[in-house]
Amino acid sequence: MAKMKDCSNRGKLMIMIGLLVIAPLAILPFYPQELGYAVYFLLTGLLSILAGGLVCVFGKRETYFSADRLTAQRHSNNTVLFTWFWGIAVGAMPFFLSGQLRLVQSLFESVSGWTTTGLSVMDVTQTSHIFLFYRSFMQYCGGLGFVMMMVMLVSGKRSMDLFNAEGHPDKLMPNLKQTAQTIFEMYIIFLILGTVAYVVCGMPLFDSLCHAMCSLSTGGFSTKLNSIGEYHSLSIEIVTIVLMLIGTTNFAVLLLLLRGKWRQAAKVSEVRFLFLLLLVFVPLMGLSLSGELGMGFGEGLRHGLFNASSALSTTGYATMPYESWPAFPIGLMILLMLIGGGIGSTAGGLKLTRVYLILRLTGQNIKRKLLPQRCVDTPTYVKAQGKTKIDGELSSDTVAFVGCYLLLFIAGALLLTLTAGCGLEEAMFEFASALGTVGLSIGLTGTATNNATLIVEMLGMILGRLEIFIVLTGAYYGLHEIKSLARKLFRARR
Repeated sequence: MAKMKDCSNRGKLMIMIGLLVIAPLAILPFYPQELGYAVYFLLTGLLSILAGGLVCVFGKRETYFSADRLTAQRHSNNTVLFTWFWGIAVGAMPFFLSGQLRLVQSLFESVSGWTTTGLSVMDVTQTSHIFLFYRSFMQYCGGLGFVMMMVMLVSGKRSMDLFNAEGHPDKLMPNLKQTAQTIFEMYIIFLILGTVAYVVCGMPLFDSLCHAMCSLSTGGFSTKLNSIGEYHSLSIEIVTIVLMLIGTTNFAVLLLLLRGKWRQAAKVSEVRFLFLLLLVFVPLMGLSLSGELGMGFGEGLRHGLFNASSALSTTGYATMPYESWPAFPIGLMILLMLIGGGIGSTAGGLKLTRVYLILRLTGQNIKRKLLPQRCVDTPTYVKAQGKTKIDGELSSDTVAFVGCYLLLFIAGALLLTLTAGCGLEEAMFEFASALGTVGLSIGLTGTATNNATLIVEMLGMILGRLEIFIVLTGAYYGLHEIKSLARKLFRARR
């Protein structure tokens, strides 16, 4: 029987979220004219810290027992789900209290920030530096995840369950805390290098820091109205592509690269599949854009490379608006957004490994029908840790997730046609962007978007970031806890 103290873990996470909300105040010495906004961040952050402290103190008295590992993991899912919803609510408050956005818009911006999506309802041309930094900082932290950051500071008996529940499949070091610290160190190193690279390419320091945070987290919030396209700089686009590809690469693969194990990293199935997709999709997009928009093939290829990388990495930066794009490259972008980035990275989408597994399983099934049974081998794929068999459990989990994801995509796209009054192509693009936590928009999401459309997209972003089943199991156990509490209160009154 495993004794669990989820309330204490929730309290720690609530305190940490409060500290993250206060962190943007660090830029005020550089922008003293924005000091008046400090109260909104301080008030929100301190309230979250106070609430977390109360949960830590009183939560220790409330313990429950788990008879099996599965139940323990489900309760961890519940804790992760609670933490993310708390983070979304708290993260929205500075936007709302300061009058920057309406309530639903504030929640939308918070969801888009923490989930590293990048869809936005803010007019960045009218937004102060502290809020621009806050949005980018949210994405940088959201890419790591709340549990990851908590584990770096303190780890408990249930930390591994929470770590897995948040969507971190790989343990890079023997010790969980060392794993989190190693990932954080890589993240910081790439942030520094990315910021310096942007500055060298001519981007202002503030913009460089914000864009580096959002590129690495595959977030996509920009300080410019026209995103990366506003700079009209090939060097800035190249730096952004490199950072996006780093962000969409599994942390375990990045560790191999940093250790100089290039050959081992190059053998990883997910890495090979990533570059194969770019090799196929980029020329197709370049040809289509150059042929139908009247630009040269070189320019079409440049736009194709950047925007395909942005869609596949689920970052959401753009070099040009998509309203004028023909249907064919729009369809390719939708496919790339659905596929998404690497498992164990900051990216969203179905994930490269799952799509690769589905293709391998499909090929294996065809072989079974065409060849004698004895000629068909058990399929394998290569992870950072080495060659792995595609067994029945992995196949079942993959097929179930992909099926559920595609059903949600269809349902969400159809809902958007109703709420936004748009065509199916536009709805599919926008919801693929929301569900895949991409952040690219075909024009449906902006300052004038209605609340119903924003709510549909918010649901897509949350389900996409927390990988569907975590939301479902967490919500189920959350309702179970509420019912149990209600029964206790009813009995106490009797």
